[in-house]
Formats: sequence, C-alpha cells, structure tokens
Amino acid sequence: MINLQLAADYLKHRFTSNTRHGVHSPFAYRLVDKVIYDFHAKSGYDRIEDLRSELLRDERIINITDLGAGSHINNNRQKQVKILAKNALKPAKLAQLIHRLAADQAPGNIIELGTCLGLTTAYLATAVPDAQVVSIEGCPETAAVAEENLATLGIKNSGILVGNFDKILPDVIAMFPSLDFVFIDGNHRKEATLNYFKWCLPKLSDNSIMIFDDIYWSKGMKEAWNEIKAHPDVTVTIDLFWIGLVYVRKGQAKEDFKIKF
Repeated sequence: MINLQLAADYLKHRFTSNTRHGVHSPFAYRLVDKVIYDFHAKSGYDRIEDLRSELLRDERIINITDLGAGSHINNNRQKQVKILAKNALKPAKLAQLIHRLAADQAPGNIIELGTCLGLTTAYLATAVPDAQVVSIEGCPETAAVAEENLATLGIKNSGILVGNFDKILPDVIAMFPSLDFVFIDGNHRKEATLNYFKWCLPKLSDNSIMIFDDIYWSKGMKEAWNEIKAHPDVTVTIDLFWIGLVYVRKGQAKEDFKIKF
C-alpha cells in the first residue's frame, strides 16, 4: 500500500530543498559537495551488494521477534529472509551514503540501533576499519543471520547485541567516554526516538554525528525530528528526507538545511 502522506511529504521536500549551490555554510557545503553527493563507487561496495543479491534469493524462514519497534518489522511470525531483505534493508544508495558519512567522520566508535540483516552494519564497519562498531538488534534470529553475513564479509570490528533497545542502549552509551557516530534505525516512535537522542546528547561533541532514519515515517517521527532540530544544543541539521543528520558543533550558527538526495 502506498503511504500517501509519505508521498506528499516527499514531493514537498523536493520542492523546498536545495542542492549544494543553495548552501552557504562552509561546513554544510563541504559535507554536501564532498560526501553526500560523492556517488563514485568505493572499494568494498560490490562485496556487500553481492551479499544483498544473495539475501534477496534466500528462502530460509526465520522467526521474527517484535519488541514493539514500530519500524519495518511489525509482526510476530515467520518470514523468509528474502522478504525481509526486500522490505527492510536500506537501499544501496542510502547505505552507501551512511558509509561515506562514517568514512568522512573517521569515528573511534559507532553505535547502530537496528541491525536487521547486517548490511548497513557492514557498510559502517568497512568505512572505518579501526572503529569499534556496536549494533543492537531486537530479533535473535535476524541477528543470527546478520552475524553470518558479517562473518562472510570477514568483518572483525563489529559486535551485535540482542535485546530490547531501551534496556541495552544506555549500557552501550556508558561504554564510551564520548559518542562519535550514532545511527538510530530502530523503534520508529516519537517518545523512543526522543529518548535515544536525549540519552546520547551528553556524550556528543563537536566531532560527533547522530543520524536518524525515517524522519518522515509518521506524524510522530516528524514531530520528534522537529523537536530534535529545535533543541538548543543542536546547531546544524541536514534533512535528506530519508534520514536526518544532527550536529552539536559549539560556536557554529544554528542552521537547518533541506538537501535533495
């Protein structure tokens, strides 16, 4: 079923957003020009996309455990891996953007909330091989497939924790003196999204980035995104429709950008 409100929001975004030429902030312009609009193929893309193709043919059936995430996986039943891959994996264009953002940021640690089958985890881990990547997944059998996929790709710098996001994320945040790169792709509800933002905020620095997925997914997600943008500690946001980037760069003028992607 087509989400008519999402389609309407997308059209509005296309008409009200800018390209790099409408961005006058040096920080944001460099990010758009050198990272967001860098569509050149990178080393490692092909191996991950070959694995995506395999997953789209994978007829294994796994038990989907829903912990109330309110995201793409919204039931408690069996599902073929290929259906999960088709409906829940980030498209290559978006996963590769997240890879470039991580590579540009060069973080020491990366937290991902919502592992799914591990492809975006793989993109993050290969972007910064020296980073410690911690991904959290609510569904044990989905996480098991993700572990297989990361092993297939030979990725050594990532680990998957399984369980309720609300219980695990605070402990993961406590592991690090500061948070460098946080990708929130789980529990697409307003209250949960705002909680994750507030929990991470005290450990964000000028060199940190938070990425929120599906910021137009629902009325609640749009409200959460607007509250995050309005927070006094947030100085720069970049709205790419599919995801939103958040920075807390002290001393920088507060600006919100809408960018075509």
